[in-house]
Amino acid sequence: MKWLRYFYANFEEIFSAFFLSIMIGSLSLQVIVRATYGGSVAWAEELSRYTFVWAVYIGASLAAKRAAHVRITAQFLLAPPKVKLAFRIVADVIWMGFNLFFAIYGLKMLAESFQYPEISPTLGISKAYVEAIIPIAFFLLTWRTVELYIVNWGHWEKLVIEEGM
Repeated sequence: MKWLRYFYANFEEIFSAFFLSIMIGSLSLQVIVRATYGGSVAWAEELSRYTFVWAVYIGASLAAKRAAHVRITAQFLLAPPKVKLAFRIVADVIWMGFNLFFAIYGLKMLAESFQYPEISPTLGISKAYVEAIIPIAFFLLTWRTVELYIVNWGHWEKLVIEEGM
């Protein structure tokens, strides 16, 4: 059970590192083959592109987990903490609504992508597997934002101070 807690606590870090490692490995292979043989590995560039997309979306969830997303907060510098917190909550509710909209829309798009698959040119896989990160990431973004409020329940000052708000 301990490994499950570790995995949950570090999910984004593990998968971001995994996808970035694959991306760096395939790009390094491409550079080595070009430098030594003058040719290229056709699938390496496509694989690096797809793993980059996955790493970016998982990284967005990591930023939400760490409350590290960029926010414009200058307008709240002189506001009292309760006002800052109220605006933070309103902004997060709007953001979560946006995330859920894209997650649900992404699921519909994904269902269509599996129904009418588009095959990638060099890897020969359905692009639906690449596009699957869209609903996954937006659901993760929403969950990690909700989780931040659950963890800080009753300690609202942390939500205001962590952001520099």
